[in-house]
Amino acid sequence: MSELARSTRTIFWLPLLTGILGIAFVYSLSVGPLTMSFADLIGVFIGQSDDPTQFAVVYKIRLPRTLLAGLVGASLSVAGAAFQAVLRNPLADPYILGVSGGAALGAVTAIWLGFSAALFLPGAAFLGALAALALVYWVAQAHRGSSHTLILSGVIVGSLASALLLFLLWLSPIDQTRAAIFWLTGNLSMAEFRLLSWITPFAVIAFLVLWAESRSLDLFTQGEETAADLGLSIGRARLTIFAAAGIMTASVVSVAGLIGFVGLTVPHIIRLLFGPAHRRLLPASALAGAAFLMFADALSRQLYAPAEIPVGVVTALLGAPFFLYLLRLNRS
Repeated sequence: MSELARSTRTIFWLPLLTGILGIAFVYSLSVGPLTMSFADLIGVFIGQSDDPTQFAVVYKIRLPRTLLAGLVGASLSVAGAAFQAVLRNPLADPYILGVSGGAALGAVTAIWLGFSAALFLPGAAFLGALAALALVYWVAQAHRGSSHTLILSGVIVGSLASALLLFLLWLSPIDQTRAAIFWLTGNLSMAEFRLLSWITPFAVIAFLVLWAESRSLDLFTQGEETAADLGLSIGRARLTIFAAAGIMTASVVSVAGLIGFVGLTVPHIIRLLFGPAHRRLLPASALAGAAFLMFADALSRQLYAPAEIPVGVVTALLGAPFFLYLLRLNRS
């Protein structure tokens, strides 16, 4: 595809994705036990609503939850696109370096110790994810941090974390086990503005770092030897990209739990629409991932109302069949 054709596609699809994100935002705010119309939402935001219940529902529950869904979806999609490029592996996802296993172990440990409220649970999950990421890099240093060694180290660290997690679940009473399983399946019910305030800087700074490395990501897709011949410092670029994408994933997973298929499926779709250039691909993936998770979270509150399905279950139900369809279309 020529550069002109890609620019034309960008001009068409980028505003469309922005519009879809706006629709997802309004839809997520309007659905739930208390259904609200678009006019109701406008009244709440401009201060003309006479219903204090609507005001409380929007500002205390739905707005932070919708914003968190957008942040988590955008972060997982961008991290997935970065990992797929640097590893040249279409099946790479944001959890490939054992981040999910470390976060899960940290969260379940906090629940087992009785620290499952306020910032303790996400803080423990974040520290667990960073510890797993650091351990993977430390192990991979023996082989100069090659991509294959990093993947293998991530699998081993993730497996170790899973084994310890299962042991803690075996030791835990039933109420703690239920709380742990609810977190592990992914949910956004912990959404609060104070949580958003401390994870947003991590996600935004990591995104800016990855966007600044767009040329490096483009070169990685051509192979490490070609990238090195074109002047790319492979070790520095790989470490920067892995660290940024890993920290971005750790920050959102610590609050939302394990939400699968967002970072695996969304970058594939966006790559088909925008092409492989990461200066366009990363922002577009952020928009699409945010909209996708907003829609998925709204569905999680509607499909089995008044009960709530974990959003990680919904993303798997939506993402897995579609990803299989994509693989079927791209057999070559």
